[in-house]
Amino acid sequence: MHMNDKYSDIRQLSRPQYDDLPPMSMADRAAQFSPFAALAGYGDAVSETARLVDSRCELTDDQADRLNAQFSRLLESLGDQPEIRVTYFLPDKLKEGGRYVSKTGTVRIFDSYAGELVFTDGERISAADISDITFCEDADQPSDLTSSSASS
Repeated sequence: MHMNDKYSDIRQLSRPQYDDLPPMSMADRAAQFSPFAALAGYGDAVSETARLVDSRCELTDDQADRLNAQFSRLLESLGDQPEIRVTYFLPDKLKEGGRYVSKTGTVRIFDSYAGELVFTDGERISAADISDITFCEDADQPSDLTSSSASS
C-alpha cells in the first residue's frame, strides 16, 4: 500500500459542518498557524535598553558661581520679565539619566515654594536642574573681548 492510497477513502468527503459553530474564515484559520510572541514586550524592552541617555554633570565651582550670579540677577529683574536662554537637565521618565535641553523664553515668576522658574508660556523648570542661564540681551551685545579687539 502506497502513502497516497492511505486516505483515498476519505479524500472526497467535505469538512463537517456544525449548526452551532459557523465555519471559520480563511484569515482566522491562517492565524492559528502564525507565529506568536512568546515573550510579550521583549522587543520593546531591548529597544528601551539600547536607547542612550546622558548622565547629570556636576558643575565646577566656577560654573556654580556663574550660575548663582546669573540666577540672582534673574531674580532681581523678574519685574521686567527678562528673556533668557536656560540649559537644564531633563530627567528621563523610564530610566536613570536624561538629556540636556535648552529653552529660550520670557520668565514670568520664580515659584519659590516649588523651586521652579515659570515662563510666560506656562512651562516650569526646576532650579535644581538648571546648568546655565544666559540673558538674551547679553547675547546681542558684543563681549568685552570682541569690542577691545575691534578697536585695536
